[in-house]
Amino acid sequence: MDDTTTDWKLPWTGGCRCDRVRFRVTTPPLITMACHCRGCQRMSASAFSLSLLMLSAGFELTAGEPVIGGLHGPNRHFHCPHCKSWMFGRPDGMDHLVVIRPTMLDDHAWFAPFIETATAEKLPWVTTPAKHSFPDLPPPEQYGPLMADFAARGPRPA
Repeated sequence: MDDTTTDWKLPWTGGCRCDRVRFRVTTPPLITMACHCRGCQRMSASAFSLSLLMLSAGFELTAGEPVIGGLHGPNRHFHCPHCKSWMFGRPDGMDHLVVIRPTMLDDHAWFAPFIETATAEKLPWVTTPAKHSFPDLPPPEQYGPLMADFAARGPRPA
């Protein structure tokens, strides 16, 4: 096995706070992120939101039916209909990707953001261990190199 992508200890399971909506992850993340934009601050009621960017093919719902909450536009945010936990998102025009809230994983202690975005809107006291920071989103041509760097030295489950 290739040491840069092995030992992800897959599959992973996760669910909302009340456990009525459950999911399973069978492929490694493409990258881990923290977003400091004001929208994420409001949506998470915190200083930033955390994300795992995944291929949709490696994500499946195993129980319950989430509902769209938060934003109701082209970028869809999915929530548990009962406890209202923000669980995952589907970016507009990129159905091959899913953005999971890592704290919804049953075991998420390993998670650390590899990149941070929207640092222009970050609260002044916030710091993260992210290796790469961007005032907005990374330019599209940088995602390939960032994902390769994450595959080589991003955080892994213990």
